[in-house]
Amino acid sequence: METIEQQLQEWNRIRRYLDISYSYVLAKRMEEPRTNPVLGYRTAGSRAEFETGELLAAEMRAIGLSVEKHRFTLDGWDFHHARLTYKDEEGRAHTAELGSYQTDFDTKGPKHYTLIDAGTGTAAELDRLDVRGKLVLVHINQRNDWWINYPAYQAHLRGAAAILAVQAGGYGEVDEQALNAQNICGPRQAPAFSISRKDAAALAEAAHLGFGRCAEVTLDALSTVMPETESYNIVGALPGEDTDEMILVSAHYDSYFEGFQDDNTAVSLMLGMARALKLAGYKPKKTLVFCAFAAEEWGVIDSRYDWSTGAYNQIFRVRPDWAGRVIANINLELPAHAHGKKHQVRSVYELKRFLKECIRALPEEVANLYPKGVGVVCPVQTWSDDFSMAIGGVPSMVDEFGGGRFMATHYHSQFDNDGAYDEKVYLFHHLFYTWVLLRLDRCVLPPLDFAERLWALDASLTSQKLSPQTEGAFRKKLAEAARRADKLTRWVWKVNQGEVTLEEADRAALRRRLLELFRLAQDCFVRLDWSENAIFPHENTQANLSALHTAAWQLAAGMGKQAVESLCGIDDNRYANAFDPAVVDYFADKARNQPAERLMWGAGRLQERLALGSLLRRIKAEQAMDKPDHTAALAQVKQLKKDQQELLKEIVKGETADLARLSKALKQATGEFFAGKGE
Repeated sequence: METIEQQLQEWNRIRRYLDISYSYVLAKRMEEPRTNPVLGYRTAGSRAEFETGELLAAEMRAIGLSVEKHRFTLDGWDFHHARLTYKDEEGRAHTAELGSYQTDFDTKGPKHYTLIDAGTGTAAELDRLDVRGKLVLVHINQRNDWWINYPAYQAHLRGAAAILAVQAGGYGEVDEQALNAQNICGPRQAPAFSISRKDAAALAEAAHLGFGRCAEVTLDALSTVMPETESYNIVGALPGEDTDEMILVSAHYDSYFEGFQDDNTAVSLMLGMARALKLAGYKPKKTLVFCAFAAEEWGVIDSRYDWSTGAYNQIFRVRPDWAGRVIANINLELPAHAHGKKHQVRSVYELKRFLKECIRALPEEVANLYPKGVGVVCPVQTWSDDFSMAIGGVPSMVDEFGGGRFMATHYHSQFDNDGAYDEKVYLFHHLFYTWVLLRLDRCVLPPLDFAERLWALDASLTSQKLSPQTEGAFRKKLAEAARRADKLTRWVWKVNQGEVTLEEADRAALRRRLLELFRLAQDCFVRLDWSENAIFPHENTQANLSALHTAAWQLAAGMGKQAVESLCGIDDNRYANAFDPAVVDYFADKARNQPAERLMWGAGRLQERLALGSLLRRIKAEQAMDKPDHTAALAQVKQLKKDQQELLKEIVKGETADLARLSKALKQATGEFFAGKGE
């Protein structure tokens, strides 16, 4: 078994071949194929995405990897252009280039429209306007207010031709000219475009716009959704001594605009790592797989979970056999910009201990490229492909990118270009993730620690008036599972340190068993809330109970407005407070009641919603009275608390049963492979 010092020597030998100038040039080459001649875009299933995939396949072959193209079916999108033209008071024409979302709209050349300013696009605002056949200008903050699909569908139901969204903060904050693009999470027949704050302000000044006021404009647009088309994940492999066991490195090659950070530099980083390994003559123990995923940004019509389509298809449909064979996935996102003073690896709980060991052994010169060093945060979340891989049974990690200002400033705008390039940070990513890859390759067994998830589960259950019997059974079964997880982890660590030797057949069988245990933990304990956060099963109901408790005392104190705010924090009820029931119910249905193949990675993970639209309307009506009386609303909230308390009890009982399943499987794995060995 190699020592850490020997592994560092090998890493130092390989690092000489890590060339960030190679990676930078490849990232820039990826910008050339585009669906929109002005703005860029390499969208799901488009010709530009296909051409980029061909470029990457050729580059993989040039590096010396064996290459496969894995085809899958998805919904595609091609956005060619959208231009809005208007005249100022002097009769001079002005043209604004627009961004777009994944919807159908073809004006078949320039077409005249009336444009109307509709504020934030809520139902109450549209009640005061006639938007039929018009373009509807809305001012929204998609991070803090609502996603684009709600005002788009609300306007569509009122007969609007399309909406034009101005980002009122949240995204595209870097510049007044910034456009925005996001996944739509909605139907293709409710068109939506993006207009910059600068162009919206100029239009408003020229036409004296304000809420309810109109302007005469011309729109020339072509945005096409392509149901049931195809795309390709591009897979390059560096065969190891063991061709059955694999490590996966991944990044996605579709993009909005030029996509320099998201995700050109990640794809080129991945291939820069592969190139260095080949040039250094590295002989891997395991087969190293480098996968460029298509359709990460979007790929399914009218689903709440319409992104990470390529990765989901790869692990669930194209190569489900990877589960049980791939011991870990290093996913890469936006790696050439610092998203904080400390670099964080976002990981599944089970890889946390391994990553901390990698960081401890990392030379200071590399760790110090970030002022506050390197850390690990858990769990993986849904905004990148590593979540799809994890729930498919592949332990995953990603360089954390969501916590910095870049997401609010440059992300998904035309300012995601090399203007935000940080050479030092890019070098760090090359060095650090090559080091992690080499450490993984030298592991005899998948370096999984199941106790980390269990202790996080234990800490997440707060006091919510559960009976001593219910909570006691949960804590007891969890402690038992954690003890067995810790024992198994210690055995795995000894094997990986060379202190315990396994026969080759036992090693392969235990690797599969460990990955089965990982998949079981994912199935049992990974759920989603209504903001697509990965949570434990009880956490959504627990949070709902807390909000209901707050709303109850607020109503008792006559604080109706504050109670509404508290209740809007439950599930999707901030939308119920702003849009028609038909709109809210439509999207709730698309989140829960579609076939699993349309819900993809969200299927079966979202708890049934607590629909409070009628209650919110009741409270607002009561508050509008001369003498507000919230007696009826308070009674309803108290009943909801009782119902949610009962639901929480049932969920915790289910978690207790799942803990028993996991505990039994952990005991069996330990007994089968380690009986009589070591301790």
